[in-house]
Amino acid sequence: QVQLVESGGGLVQPGGSLRLSCAASGSIAGINAMAWYRQAPGKERELVASITSFGSTNYANSVKGRFTISRDYSKNTVYLHMNSLKPEDTAVYYCNAEIYIMPSMRSDDYWGQGTQVTVSS
Repeated sequence: QVQLVESGGGLVQPGGSLRLSCAASGSIAGINAMAWYRQAPGKERELVASITSFGSTNYANSVKGRFTISRDYSKNTVYLHMNSLKPEDTAVYYCNAEIYIMPSMRSDDYWGQGTQVTVSS
């Protein structure tokens, strides 16, 4: 059994910062790419940022220059550092990872439960 547990969401004023964390645990043999998605009310889920096992990163145009994704490989954890937050960043943020599980070494896509980020004055 594999779990992704997110933390770090909350209420912040425009221009503020937050850091989201997502820790993977369970029968993990390895982790390929990890990513953050978000879904605002009435909108589809969208990719915010991703990071490969080699550390290559990719960002949505709307967050480039403001958000930074990083990984701690020893802790199976991915972070999303969010700066200069705007009201339009308000959404539920979801962690996603492609994880190879033991003992089968099969890879599956896993999702966290989501954490609410609200940007409002």
